[in-house]
Amino acid sequence: MNRPVVVGVDGSPSSLVAAEHAAQEAAWRSRPLLLVHGYLHPLGYGVPINPYDLGVPAPTDESRRMLDRVAAELRQRWPGVDVETRQVAGGPAASLVEESRRAELVVVGSRGLGGFAGLLLGSVSAQVAGHGRCPVLVVRPEEQPIPVDGPVIAGVDGSPPARLAVALAADAAAHRGVDLVLAHVAAADDARPVPDEVQESATAARAAATDLLAVSAAEVEAAHPGLTVRCRTLRAGAGGPALIEASGDAALVVVGSRGRGGFTGLLLGSVSQALVQHAHCPVLVAHPAEATTEAG
Repeated sequence: MNRPVVVGVDGSPSSLVAAEHAAQEAAWRSRPLLLVHGYLHPLGYGVPINPYDLGVPAPTDESRRMLDRVAAELRQRWPGVDVETRQVAGGPAASLVEESRRAELVVVGSRGLGGFAGLLLGSVSAQVAGHGRCPVLVVRPEEQPIPVDGPVIAGVDGSPPARLAVALAADAAAHRGVDLVLAHVAAADDARPVPDEVQESATAARAAATDLLAVSAAEVEAAHPGLTVRCRTLRAGAGGPALIEASGDAALVVVGSRGRGGFTGLLLGSVSQALVQHAHCPVLVAHPAEATTEAG
């Protein structure tokens, strides 16, 4: 099954930038590209008002022209990528989550048409990043251009989602020809005196973090012999702010959907949620692809 790279397109500047990223990802992965437009408002606008009219409204000619125009531009820029379009009678987040069941990757802009400038939690990007059934790339807006030669950063904490994040980050760094930085967030050092047993515990934690990074680096180097891998321990009280700061000079940050200490049933952990909302570069949230035998 040749799973496509799927991107949500609504004609907004954010979604057009996301479509460019998605086309590049499709080229790197040798996958088809599917442009999806969910043309019903997420709160139900566009559904027939008459309760006796059970039909679903058809997509507009304007939205079809928009999709065709974007597809034509992408085919011209990436002639080796097979580009298809699909209009779905559903809200943008729900449509992309459903498409993620059959996708290699879903790409979404951080804010589309109708998005409020200050709206963070509950946006389409946060919903897709939380509920996606495959890796989800959230293309963050930038006041400054993203450094194209910046490293790919992977958050490492030893959890299964983080191990998937490291594998995806290694592939992304290899595609881009940039370094991979494995980052582990540890508690900030406190200058105040502490009891010996606390100091011993902190020393053991630092040693465990060093070992964790070394094991992750060895696994990556075995799979990607030519890739430059660097390890960093970030000192901070919480993972989100530390990785947000580190994202300032990165080309991409990759994190698990939920790391150690995450509550069962929590769709998007605090670190990944903070990055989706505040990172200075695109964020890839590592969800395992859903197994399916359906044709995409």
